[in-house]
Amino acid sequence: MEITEVRVSLKDGGNRKLKAYATVTFDNAFVVRNIKVIEGNNGLFVAMPARKLKQFCPRCGKKVDVGSRYCNHCGIQLPPAPQLDDKANATGHQDIAHPVNKEFREYLQKKVLDMFYEQREKPREEQGFSAPAAENTLHDGFGRGEESHEDIE
Repeated sequence: MEITEVRVSLKDGGNRKLKAYATVTFDNAFVVRNIKVIEGNNGLFVAMPARKLKQFCPRCGKKVDVGSRYCNHCGIQLPPAPQLDDKANATGHQDIAHPVNKEFREYLQKKVLDMFYEQREKPREEQGFSAPAAENTLHDGFGRGEESHEDIE
């Protein structure tokens, strides 16, 4: 499997751990969005898209976050969270998509971080606008558009 495109949208905020979001295309056929570039204790790393785990309230049946002590809807004290695998249990999140082996994880991380560093070095006007412009709108690769810089001047 080959990574055929990587788009990175840098995030502002000097001291925040989240540095960017990435969208990765595989074999010009499959896209994974919301991959995060995060500043950890040992440098930058890539975090895969994840969802917060839910459980059902035994009283009202509404979904609540795993690990919550009380239901947000009816206020009842919840029983302890069900046992999950170690990683999901520790974070309360579960990856939506993820590499299956170490080699592919390293390949994916290298491609995303290389594009992150490339985007970070570009002048501010060029950052995050890798999709073609359409009718004076620039898209950042995440479905959000902005007016073109030419129209602003």
